[in-house]
Amino acid sequence: MIRVLEQIIHDRGQPSEIVMDNGPELTSRRLDQWADERGIRLHVIEPGKPVQNAVMESVNGRLRDECLNQHWFLSLADARRIVEDWRLDDNQVRPHSSLGYRMPKEVYQQLTRSFDDFNHVGVSE
Repeated sequence: MIRVLEQIIHDRGQPSEIVMDNGPELTSRRLDQWADERGIRLHVIEPGKPVQNAVMESVNGRLRDECLNQHWFLSLADARRIVEDWRLDDNQVRPHSSLGYRMPKEVYQQLTRSFDDFNHVGVSE
């Protein structure tokens, strides 16, 4: 889990907080130590309250319905490849109604440009 989180931080930057349920994959002293060393707050939702992390519940449901329930994985490498293909399609190809029928990558790039423009206002070159 820490290896995956490190890759996400490398790609997208470090969050101040990670919201998660209290499943066994996310409860360990090592993860707590890692987050503390990086200054990241781990916010664990209350048991039986998935609405406290509704966005991830929605993503997990789509992943399950559109990918995991549709494939028979032959190996861990096969599962990684199939899930990564689904992730790329979901983020870079398929428009989402909740984003005005735009792709998440497109929205992210627009927000990043807006943020960069905001940070450069009034800065002389």
